Amino acid sequence: MQPSFPLFTESGPKAESNWRGVVLLGRNVQSYKFALARSLLDIAASGAIAVSLEDLALPFAHQLCDHLKLADKQGSSQSSTFLNACRASNDGECSEEELRTITIRQGFNNVLDAFHIVGQDPVPTRFFAVSGTGMNRIVHLTDEAIALATGPQAGNLQREADARWRLVETAWEIGVSTRVLSTIPITYNEMDELLYVGAGRRQSITGIRGAISGYQKGRCFYCNRGIDTEAGSPFLADVDHVFPHRLQRVLSATGPNLDGVWNLALACRDCNRGTGGKSDRLPHRDFLNRLWARNEYYIFSHHPLRETLILQTGRNLQQRVDFLNTVWREASALGLPSWSPVQVEESVWTAQP
Repeated sequence: MQPSFPLFTESGPKAESNWRGVVLLGRNVQSYKFALARSLLDIAASGAIAVSLEDLALPFAHQLCDHLKLADKQGSSQSSTFLNACRASNDGECSEEELRTITIRQGFNNVLDAFHIVGQDPVPTRFFAVSGTGMNRIVHLTDEAIALATGPQAGNLQREADARWRLVETAWEIGVSTRVLSTIPITYNEMDELLYVGAGRRQSITGIRGAISGYQKGRCFYCNRGIDTEAGSPFLADVDHVFPHRLQRVLSATGPNLDGVWNLALACRDCNRGTGGKSDRLPHRDFLNRLWARNEYYIFSHHPLRETLILQTGRNLQQRVDFLNTVWREASALGLPSWSPVQVEESVWTAQP
C-alpha cells in the first residue's frame, strides 16, 4: 500500500492530522502558508475567535520578517512588493503602519484561499472561514483551530511548522529547486541535535525533533504515546536510531548510513532508555512497516529532504521496501536481540509495505 495524502490526513486525531497535512504536505511556491499557520495558532491561543486583516497583518508580517533574517529567499518568484516591505522593515526603512498597509493589500493574496488545499482538494477540517471583502475581511477561527492551539500538541505544531519552513527556505536559498538538496550532504549532528547542510563550512538548518515530529503525528515511534519537542520538557522525545548506531561498525562497508534521516525516529524516554527500553537492541520487525510508512510520508509530501531519502533508500517503492528488508536481514544475522514496548497505545500507523 502506498502512503498518500488521504492516508496521512485521515489517520489519527482528525483535526491534528488535517492541520499537519496542510503544513507538512504539498508543494510550496511561497512561505506565506507557514507564516499564516504560526500566526493563527498564536491568535487562537490568545482566546480570540475572530481577527480582522488589520489586526492579523503585523503578526503575519513579523513572521516573514524574522525568517528573512535567516534566509532572504522566501519563495520561488523573483520579486514581491510585500516581501520587499518586510525587508525594508528589517532595515528600519518601513514603519509599522506602512508594513501593516502593504501586508493587508499584498500579503494575503492567495494564501487565505489556498491554505486548506492539499494536493488538489481541501482537507475535510476547516480551521478558519473568511467574511467580508478586500481590506475589510475578517478571519473567523473554527472550534478545531482553537482546540489545536490550546491542546497538548500546540507547541509541537508550532515547532513542526517552523522546522518545515526552515527546510523549505534553505532549499530555495541554495538553488530554488529542492532537488538540489539531493547533491548536497544533509547531516545530523548528535551533539547539538541539528540538521546541517553542506560540507566543510556547514550551515545549520533546523532541530531534528521539529523536522520529524509531524510525520509521526507527535507520537512516540514505538508505543504511540504523545511526545513533546520542547527543550526542557519532562516529556521531551529522544532521537533514536531505529537500527542501532553501533551496527554502523559491523555492517558492510558499502552499507547504509545509519545517521541518515531515514533511520532517525522520535521515541519517548521510556521506550528509548527507560527500564525495559530499546537501548541498542533491534526493534521487532513489525516496526519496519512504521519506518517505511514514515519515510514514504516524507517522500510523497514534497519534503525538501525527499530526494536525499530517495537516494539513500531507493528510487521507487519496491526498491525502498527491499532496502529496509535487506538492512533488517543483515542486522538480524548479527544476533542482536529483538525488542518491543510493554505498552502500546492505539496506532496511527496504517500503511504496510
